Amino acid sequence: MFLLADCRSCFASCEQIYRPDLRGKPVVVLSNNDGCVVARSHEAKALGIPDLEPFHKIQHLLRQHGVAIFSSNYELYGDISHRVMTTLSRFSPEVEVYSIDEMFLDMTGLNDDFNTYGQTIKKSLWQEVRMPIEVGIAPTKTLTKLASHAAKKIPKLNGVCVLDQPHKWQWVQQRLPVKKIWGIGSRFAHRLNALDIYTAYDLAIADPKQLRKQFNINIERTINELNGIACYSLDQQPVAKQQIFCTRSFGEKLTTLQPLEHAVSGYAARAAEKLRVQNHTVKTLQVFINTSPYEPDYYSRSRTIKLPFATDDSRFIIHYARKAVRDIFQAGRRYLKAGVGLVELQDKAFQQDDLFHPGQPLKSEHLMAALDKINRRYGQGSAYIGAEGSKQRWKMRQQYLSPAYTTRWSDIPCVRS
Repeated sequence: MFLLADCRSCFASCEQIYRPDLRGKPVVVLSNNDGCVVARSHEAKALGIPDLEPFHKIQHLLRQHGVAIFSSNYELYGDISHRVMTTLSRFSPEVEVYSIDEMFLDMTGLNDDFNTYGQTIKKSLWQEVRMPIEVGIAPTKTLTKLASHAAKKIPKLNGVCVLDQPHKWQWVQQRLPVKKIWGIGSRFAHRLNALDIYTAYDLAIADPKQLRKQFNINIERTINELNGIACYSLDQQPVAKQQIFCTRSFGEKLTTLQPLEHAVSGYAARAAEKLRVQNHTVKTLQVFINTSPYEPDYYSRSRTIKLPFATDDSRFIIHYARKAVRDIFQAGRRYLKAGVGLVELQDKAFQQDDLFHPGQPLKSEHLMAALDKINRRYGQGSAYIGAEGSKQRWKMRQQYLSPAYTTRWSDIPCVRS
């Protein structure tokens, strides 16, 4: 048996943790540059506030209903997520962190009643982190996704759904559109609809071998999973990323080269940090810039650079990223977005250097380790490469940003008696 713990409206719930006055009230969280709504509390959903709607279109509606508005605070959300996953890890020796707000747990050998155990986990997360969760329990990972969906939609389940018998999961499947199944999506659902498969139950009773011929092996595995036959095990060691991209829209459009170089340098530094976390180096770098597609004479260019040696040193990566952006920059344009991609990665454990090139110097590793340690201890951006600039006009617009309650000393809440 598997258990899936899913944080309820994760970003909105994170904002409510240190704002108890907002619990039970409508809350929305906006995307990068306060562009559109990406998270809504239960109360905001009840008001009919649409998901992924541009903020400027519904700003009047949010004000009218007194909805609390927040810019995305990824530093806070990441730390809260870590606390949630650490707490959940106590309830099973084998776990898989599936996303920032979801974790699978292996329930093999559990002698307790599954529903009681799920309620215990749910209460512990609320008591220790103040994070509301829904719990789905079933014999396969795909069925746990269905159980989690039912736990959200059926109030009398009190946030925990156990699908341990065929008649239980079939009842849910008959009421769930096929596009809601884990791994299906809208494109596959449209093709399945053409075959008169509209619900999860329709797919569960379909011929897996026949559909495999028309789609792929994954559809066969999904059908087996819908029938209680486990095809996917826990992934306890996440696979390292094959590419790392850092892209952002600017807080204001940039018209000159210098701030564009600063922005690209900052993105290159963030990508290099992620590279070092997974103990990899990069051999090929990609940089792109573009103006707004809604403006006349749209301009978009990219440049790919082969590095002289594999590296994870932010300074070298930034150097070549700046070189690339100088090559593709055109004066007289208003740039909206830029990005840096590390596209040819290799694991340091299996790295083979060029016989005729010494490769990355040892002091680079020591310097980058010190840089990362400072930023982990004192907060992101405490130490940075000078090429990123100190006046960062390109930074995201975050008009409604909440404090970094858990990662910045100055923002730690004070309790006064």
